[in-house]
Amino acid sequence: MNINILYEDEEVIVCEKPAGVAAQTRRLGQADMESLLKNYRAGKGEQPYIGVVHRLDQPVRGVMVFAKTKEAAADLSRQVQTKMADKFYYAVTDGVPEQKKGTLEDYLLRDGKTNTSKVVSKSTEGAKSARLDYEVTAQNKTNAVLRIRLDTGRHHQIRVQLANAGIPIVGDTKYNFKETMTRSGNGLLLCSYKIGFKHPKTHKKMEFEIRNPFLI
Repeated sequence: MNINILYEDEEVIVCEKPAGVAAQTRRLGQADMESLLKNYRAGKGEQPYIGVVHRLDQPVRGVMVFAKTKEAAADLSRQVQTKMADKFYYAVTDGVPEQKKGTLEDYLLRDGKTNTSKVVSKSTEGAKSARLDYEVTAQNKTNAVLRIRLDTGRHHQIRVQLANAGIPIVGDTKYNFKETMTRSGNGLLLCSYKIGFKHPKTHKKMEFEIRNPFLI
């Protein structure tokens, strides 16, 4: 599998994860970005270390940054955990939000047995706050394209929050109960199109972006 590498130096690799490929997995025989990038580095005669510092759901395509050293991994992980790293998404929703711009704030609880999350009350044990900002960039009578900025990084956050708001993502077979298969046949219509972070060594602000793949 060819990897679309957007940027690389001695500390980081920024690349585009294809839809359907896991960022990291323990399943034997299943290709994931971690193993693909390790093989890529080994093929160049480098030490095949890859630090996974953030996640992207397996059905979701988009930009990811990986560390090439343990020091870079620690710095990037800290940025992700302290919300210093910026992550932006496009999503096609089944339905159109009433407000063209807005913020969704909920509390989510993850169920490890079913690999799903749900919106719960603030007082629920184990609940974690979830916040995102969205803006409608295009729409028709039945769908909208949303540009989303994540403020928190919870399990399946965008998918759960949009479904709870009554505008689930097209092609989401876990949370969109209006349909079991996407009309387009292109899978889950969610893409991480932009990421921003400070370089772990130079501390220079870096941003990487791919074009919006969704037209309605």
